[in-house]
Amino acid sequence: MHSLHQEIMNSSSYLESSLELFRTYKSLGEGALAQVSDESLFWQYNADSNSMATIVKHLSGNMHSRWTDFLNSDGEKPWRQRDGEFENDIGSRAEMMDIWEKGWTLLFETLEPLSAADLKKTVYIRGKAYTVLHAINTQLAHYASHVGQLIYLGKMLVDGPWNSLSIPKGHSQKYLGK
Repeated sequence: MHSLHQEIMNSSSYLESSLELFRTYKSLGEGALAQVSDESLFWQYNADSNSMATIVKHLSGNMHSRWTDFLNSDGEKPWRQRDGEFENDIGSRAEMMDIWEKGWTLLFETLEPLSAADLKKTVYIRGKAYTVLHAINTQLAHYASHVGQLIYLGKMLVDGPWNSLSIPKGHSQKYLGK
């Protein structure tokens, strides 16, 4: 029986699609971050919530842990300080963007050389075995959820009109060519 999963596991187009989605989420996150004032990047609703800068710090920490030595060592590295990722202690937009860029750079440097055959390989995260395909899907979903948080926070915090990162409200018909 030839399943869709088997077809995907044999397809380099899956990797291309995944890389395209990661690039899209990176771009969306950057679009949200760019619209917010420097001060607003560090705003927290309360002590249990995260600022935009803290979300960036967490994403980058996760990326460094998951993508460093991806095929050979557990994705939850012993050196990762996950709880520290949620401390709102980044000092500036420039520092935050450097942290952001380093995480994404590592992700792309790790995924771009992979082949379709690599999708079948087993990797470990917190001691649990996953296919590379599953690990990539898990990270896509994780990063998309946090980029959604960045966009939501950005819309609340922007001082002035929000520049839509997709189809602006009221423009659906125009997008459809009607």
